[in-house]
Parts: sequence; structure tokens; C-alpha cells
Amino acid sequence: MTTPFQQPPQTVRRLVVEVIDARNLLPKDGQGSSSPYVVADFDGQRKRTTTRFKELNPVWNEPLEFIVSDPDNMEFEELEVEVYNDKKFGNGSGRKNHFLGRVKLYGTQFSRRGEEALVYYTLEKRSVFSWIRGEIGLRIYYYDEMLNEEEKPPPQQPEEQGERPEQERNRPPPGMVVVEEGRVFEAPGPMDQCVPLPTGLPHSPHVVLVEESPPPVVHVQQDPPLPEMSEPPLSEMPFHPEVRKMQANRGERVKILKRPNGDYSPKDISAKKTGNESERVHPFDLVEPMQYLFVKIVKARGVAPPSDAPFVKVRTSSHYMRSKPANFRPNEPTDSPEWNQVFALGYNKTDANSATLEISLWDSSTENFLGGVCFDLSDVPVRDPPDSPLAPQWYRLEGGTADQNPGRVSGDIQLSVWIGTQSDDAFPEAWISDAPHVAHTRSKVYQSPKLWYLRVTVVEAQDLNIAPNLPPLTAPEVRVKVQLGFQSQRTRRGSMNHRSLSFHWNEDLLFVAGEPLEDSVILLIEDRTSKEVALLGHIVVPLSSIEQRIDERHVAAKWFPLEGGPYCGRVFLRLCLEGGYHVLDEAAHVCSDFRPTAKQLWKPPVGILELGILGARGLLPMKSKGGGKGSTDAYCVAKYGKKWVRTRTVTDSFDPRWNEQYTWQVYDPCTVLTVGVFDNWRMFADVPEDRPDCRIGKVRIRVSTLESNRVYTNSYPLLVLTRTGLKKMGEIELAVRFACPSLLPDTCAVYGQPLLPRMHYLRPLGVAQQEALRGAATKMVAQWLARSEPPMGHEVVRYMLDADSHVWSMRKSKANWFRIVAVLAWAIGLAKWLDDIRRWKNPVTTVLLHILYLVLVWYPDLIVPTGFLYVVLIGIWYYRFRPKIPAGMDTRLSQAEAVDPDELDEEFDTMPSSKPPDIIRMRYDRLRMLAARVQTVLGDFATQGERVQALVSWRDPRATKLFIGVCLAITVTLYAMPPKMVAVALGFYYLRHPMFRNPMPSATLNFFRRLPSLSDRLIKQN
Repeated sequence: MTTPFQQPPQTVRRLVVEVIDARNLLPKDGQGSSSPYVVADFDGQRKRTTTRFKELNPVWNEPLEFIVSDPDNMEFEELEVEVYNDKKFGNGSGRKNHFLGRVKLYGTQFSRRGEEALVYYTLEKRSVFSWIRGEIGLRIYYYDEMLNEEEKPPPQQPEEQGERPEQERNRPPPGMVVVEEGRVFEAPGPMDQCVPLPTGLPHSPHVVLVEESPPPVVHVQQDPPLPEMSEPPLSEMPFHPEVRKMQANRGERVKILKRPNGDYSPKDISAKKTGNESERVHPFDLVEPMQYLFVKIVKARGVAPPSDAPFVKVRTSSHYMRSKPANFRPNEPTDSPEWNQVFALGYNKTDANSATLEISLWDSSTENFLGGVCFDLSDVPVRDPPDSPLAPQWYRLEGGTADQNPGRVSGDIQLSVWIGTQSDDAFPEAWISDAPHVAHTRSKVYQSPKLWYLRVTVVEAQDLNIAPNLPPLTAPEVRVKVQLGFQSQRTRRGSMNHRSLSFHWNEDLLFVAGEPLEDSVILLIEDRTSKEVALLGHIVVPLSSIEQRIDERHVAAKWFPLEGGPYCGRVFLRLCLEGGYHVLDEAAHVCSDFRPTAKQLWKPPVGILELGILGARGLLPMKSKGGGKGSTDAYCVAKYGKKWVRTRTVTDSFDPRWNEQYTWQVYDPCTVLTVGVFDNWRMFADVPEDRPDCRIGKVRIRVSTLESNRVYTNSYPLLVLTRTGLKKMGEIELAVRFACPSLLPDTCAVYGQPLLPRMHYLRPLGVAQQEALRGAATKMVAQWLARSEPPMGHEVVRYMLDADSHVWSMRKSKANWFRIVAVLAWAIGLAKWLDDIRRWKNPVTTVLLHILYLVLVWYPDLIVPTGFLYVVLIGIWYYRFRPKIPAGMDTRLSQAEAVDPDELDEEFDTMPSSKPPDIIRMRYDRLRMLAARVQTVLGDFATQGERVQALVSWRDPRATKLFIGVCLAITVTLYAMPPKMVAVALGFYYLRHPMFRNPMPSATLNFFRRLPSLSDRLIKQN
């Protein structure tokens, strides 16, 4: 008798849209008011609220509940909320309900129940000519509900039932996906998510989606594993909206011109990427396919004699690997060990015909041979996704040829062997032959923690136990110290109210808090009147009990009783977790994400960024092995947004090949992708855990500099600035593609939106405060990633986030100075060009400029169009010189080509300095000399401005009288003469021939230089 199969409990996801209220709606009923109601449309379901009669600030507080048909793809669904004026409550003249505004939200903005918040959305127009105003308050969340066998999902409303037949009639046949009106695309297989274009259209690139998984579960390949029984039908495959509407050139390799700018410039390597490409398009189309021999050891049975911990040896002609000790299930015989382990061995087709694969079973305690299986590699099948996984089979264990007692070998082993690439599902968790130290060498995906700004507003404190024996006319100095983890801040001195014996501060303190919100805020009230600090009381507030807000709404303050005695008083605090800010953990100029903390405020992505890490060339040795031989164990780390990726470590190789591909969703193209290369030290057991991984180099790529849907395959130099100067550590080969619709409204509209979230402009943070919070956020991210497995080192996180970018150095100061000079070079060039024109160095050009000047003076309405046309022509001209490849690190711009050794030593010095006093004195004197030059330049600028003020300040009466008289004469002249004649006369006088010029300075310049300034009133040393 068999037990009937019990199906797992079914769940249904419900989306709840609570319509709270609306503000400042537009009157549409012809009587100065409106009778609004709200209609919400989600996944084909349409529901509405009740009507509020003649109310421009209506309040509903009504929940609208929807059923999510596909919870896995909910984040790609769209919720549309529209507000209408009900014509039934108007003057009766309207034939339809008037539109009052709408809001479009995506699934990425929905929160799970318990994390929702009230958000006010600005009502948007339906067309360009719509007149809309106001905002609507919504609270949106979802939850999963368990269904019993007899329960069924509630029937949909009549409106939905009426629309369902029409949807069924318009639904395309299975295996087809409607991309837009008039086009039908064929659906791919489960593992191939590319969208082939119909006949006649340009070939589109392959877009790979890697879902960002929440921590701590991390994966490299987020493609869902194929079931072992059969493939699902094509019609049931989910398709992402990004894939549906994006068109790009699949696998296109663009020939980019190489500019010989030295050994430190990026190079195009797309021509090098040749090989035996199969007809099938692989999911990893940006990288080179690397073939591996996969061996999956599942379990064994009937092994004799039984062993406590048998292990498996896998051997080919060029590779040897050993499995972990076997496991045994409870209450199972000891002759049935289990491993469930996958090996990936490097595979070469040239040696496949003559090579064999040996899989043998051994006893770990006695090293006795327990049997084995031998395979001919020429007979091993090739598996290429979307093929189904190869099912493991039982093989009879056989004895060796030299075994004198073959009868003692018995049992079977279950395994599967196939040839695949790095796109195989088993590759992320496999033991790879070029990375034997498994614990710290596997590819992993990490997630940064969700960070909040904690705002602590200390308002006042009452009934404090102040010492009574204070000296006369001495006010107590009471301060409040707030601690959150390693962060600590102290308020200023409180002002005392003598009538009520209370102290007032009304001061905001900001901290960085990370999820899970398990810490507590500790607030200490200190009396610092005397030398010894006296503690007047303290309170502890858990972060989980603090209210969260995502906008500028007011948060109510609360009284908290102080602890530390019978009655120590109370303190009035306003606490809130700010979700409307973006917590910066990177330098602002290389930031990769600007989204706020609250998910409800996220906007839909505008594209997908795909990165293929091909490999590295010519890496320098970072450590020494036995016999003095150099070695490098390199791995890559890429960071964009909240997602970090880490490639596997290729051991003992100066030319490692990773060929791993990753994707990110792009919410703002004006962001930067950072890729760093490091040498792995933590994979060795005999090395202490605090031994940092050595940095090899870093590359940054700004997403906005990439053309849409184009593949860039380039080699970038890995540069490191050391105490001895600039050092090239090798080159890294990357393939990058930004897949997005070209010049669509959604993409172009990003450039007109604020860079940071709304709260950064309503309640801005100071520069010094922002820098301190960034340091705290960087430390929290490093601590979070250090708890992962394998851990990411603190030095890796700080290097990727540019934690030391604010440190001063002479080299950075020079670089910024030359950047300013380069920005002003166009103005200097324009001044030189005008000087050449007025000196008649090219008479033809000067005559043509006279003619153009006459035309612009006689037709002044052409001045502005001519100026903009000139800018357009300049832009078209410079299109020829546009960058052909994404730029890497610029050594000349960084002033790193020839740096003074002492300046480099000063840049690497600690804070405070650890150098001898004589070196510090020398550097201080050098800094004083540089500051003296800056002081002189600032004084000259101030002098010129004071001379302009002296024209009418009567500090020099004769000069002011002369200036006023000249201004009066100019006024009369301009009034009496035509302005065009005056403009022509002044222009021709300025462009007069040098034979009519006086080499001495003009009278106007002489007059200006004689004006007094305030420099003679400065006090100087004798």
C-alpha cells in the first residue's frame, strides 16, 4: 500500500492598495469643486472607491485588494491609480467623468506587510494638454495567504469578468510573446532568455537577467535550475519587461580605433576574441566559453568492506582532485555513503581522444582501494543549456588490474559525467581544478546592507539632578551624548530655563543604522560643569521601536524617563528613521546608486548593465612560493548599486581567465561601475585571517558614456600608486554592454530629474556631516560583508568604495588645479583668437568678422540663433573626436607620471603624521610657500573687485567725479545717436588696424588701475 502524495500547501499573494486621501485637487464640476473617486487597475483587475461629494481634499481610508497572478514577476507588473470627478454629482452638463490625475507605480515599489508606509504621490498628466494638480496618499503592501484544499480564490468582480473573454481572445498562442502592437516574438527555451527578432528587423543582442537575491543567500548564476523530469512548456515561461522592450545587437563586436596614448591607455581587444563559436547563442555571450569536464558524485551502495569516511579520487591525464569525506544518513547502513559533490576539471578537445577519466573510491583511515570506474573522454556527452541536467546513473565498482584480490571489491556508485561550460547550473558550486582551495575561491554575489539615517532630535530635559553647590554666577554645563554602535555624537551646551529648571537644545544628530535593526540608541545626559563628568541619567531605545518616515512629514516627539536612579528626570526626544535619503557609502563623483532607502520611492529601471570579466594579462607576482618562484592568486570584485560580485580565484597564474558574466539593473545612467583586482591571501590555512588581500588595480566605467546596446570589449591597464611611484600591475580584459531603449522618454527623462532623492533638497545635509556619515556607512558595509562566506576583506571594501578619497595630497591639488586650467582653456583660446583678429594677423578673417559684425548689429534678432547654431556646429564637429571606448584611469590627468618622491611619501603618511620632526618641518615650510602664492592670487582678485566698488564709493573724489561725468556723457550720446551706429563705431574701433594703435595701455585701463583698494589698510608684520 502506497501513501498518497501530499501536495504542498498553496499560497496566494494579495496586493492591498489603501487609498487614504488626496490634497489640492483641481475643481472640475463647474461650481468650484469636484466629487472625486479613485480607480485602481492591476493585472487586469479594476476596482474603485466611493465618491466624496464636493471635496477638493477628500479622505477615503478605503483598502482595495487585488490577487497577484504571478508572484515571481510581481516586480515587473504595473499598478495604475486614477482619480476622476463623478459626473453624477456635478451640474449634469458633462457626458463623462472628468480626469483629475493618475499615478503609475511598479512592483519594485511595493512593500511587504509590516514594512509599508504612507506615501504622497504627485498626480501626473495623461496628455500634454491636461491641467492637473494635487497629490494622493497611498499605502501599498502585499502578503501571502495560505489556502486550504476546500478554499478557492475569491471570484473577480463583474468588471474584471467582463474583460476576461476579450483578453482570452486577444491572447497570443502558446510560445509567442507580444512585445508591442503589431509585433509577435517567438518565446525562447527556459535557459535561453534572449528574444529573437522577426524577419526583416536588425538582429537584437542577447540580454541576460540576474536577479538580485536578498542576503545572505547569494548566487552567481541566477537562472532557475531545470527540472530533471521534463522541460516546462514555452507558454508558461515568465518574461521580463526589460527583455520584451529592449532591442540591441546580440553578440556584436565593434571594431574600435586604437589611439596610441602609451602603455597606460585602454585597448580594444574585440578582434582577439576569436574561437570555435557554436551556432547556439550561449547565455554568457559577453565572455569566452570555457569547457569543463563535470563529474557529479552522488552516492554509493553495497561498498565492502564498510568504511567510516570513504572519499573519491577523480583523475585525468592533467588533473587530480579529491572529494570531501562521505556522509551517512541516520539509520542507514555504513555501506551506503553519500557525497553530492560536483567537480569541474579543465577540458581540452585536443587531448580528449587519448585521455581517460578515472573515478576511484578509497578508505580515508587505511588508504585502501575500494573500487573504481574508468571512462573514455571521447564518449562523454556534451551538455549545453538549455539542455536538461544529465541524470546520474549507477556504475559497478571494478577492481584494479594489479589488485591481487579482486573479489573484495563490490558495490555500485551513482554518478554523472558530462562536458559543459561555465554557464552550466552546476558550475557555481563545483570544485574547480584551477581553484583547489574551495572555502575562499568560489564565485559569490553579495548584497550591501540596507542602511537608514537615524535622526535624533534632542529637544529638552526636565527635572535633572544638578549639583546644588555651584559657584555664584556659574551656569551648569549639561550636554547630551548619543551612541549607536561605534558612532557617538554630543550636543552643544544646553540653555537653562531658571523658572522651570529645564534645559533646551533643539538639536539634530544624524547616525547611520543598518538592517536588521537589532541595535539600540543609548542616550547619556552629562554634567560637564566640573572637571569630572557626572552622569545625570541615561535611556536605551531599540531601533525596532523607532518610527520610519519617507518624506518631510512631522514626527511627534515623546517623553522618555531617565534611568540610573529612583527618579532622574525625563527628556523630550524626536526619533525617526529617514527613508527618503540615499545613504552615501561611496564618493559622490563615483557613486553607483542614488536610490533612497525606502523601496516605495524607487523608480522603474531604465536598462540593464551587463559585465563580462574575461581575464587578465601580465600580472606581476604578488607572493613567493617554494624555491623563490613568484605567484599570483587573482580574483575580481565588481560593485554597482547594492550588488557586489566576486569571481573565483584562479591560483598560481599570471594570465588568469575568469570568463564570468554578471548583470545589474540600472536606475540612473549617470552612475559608475567599479571593477577591482586583488591577490587572495585568505585562502591559505597557515596565513592569519587578518592578512589583507593585496590590491592589484582598479577600473571605473561610467554607464552614461556607453552607447546603448553596444558591446565594448577592451583591455584596461591595472595601475597602482605606491610609495615609489606609479606601477603597472598588468591588464584586465572586460566586456561591457548597457542594454536600454535608445532615446526613449523614460531614458531621456532621467537627465532632467534631480540626482539625489527629494529629502536631500528639502532638508539638506552639510558637507562635513555628509562626509562623516559616509565614513560610518563604509565601515558598516565592510563589517556586513566580512560576515559573509567567503568573507570580503575590509581592505577590499574600502578600496572599492574610495574611503580615502578625501585625504589631502600635493598631487591631488595639482591635478585639480590643472583641471581648472583645462576648463578655462576655451576662454583663454577665445581671448587669443580675438587678439589675433584685432591685430590683423590674418586680414581675410578680420574682414569677414567685420562683415559678420555688421550683419548682427543690423539684425540683432539673429544674435541668439546664431550663437546656438554655432554651438550645434561645434558639437557636430567634435563628434569625429568622440571617445571610441570607455576611458580608464588617466595618469596624466592624475599627475602620476612624474611625482616628487617626497610628495608621494607625504601622501601615504598617516593621520596624525608618523614622520620625524625635521621632515614635518620641511613639509610645513613648503606648504607655507604654496599658501603664500594662493594668498597673493586671492589678494589680487579682491583688489580688482574693490576697485570696481571704488568707482561710486567716493573714496577717491576726483576719480568718482570723473566717472560720473563720463557716464553722463555716454548717456546723452546714446540717447542722441542711433544705437546701431554706436555699436558699429565701438566694434570698428576695437578691431582697428595696428597702425592706428598706441602700444601703451589705454586710458580706461590706466584709470581703473589708479582706483584705490583696501589693501593699504591691511595690518602686516614689520
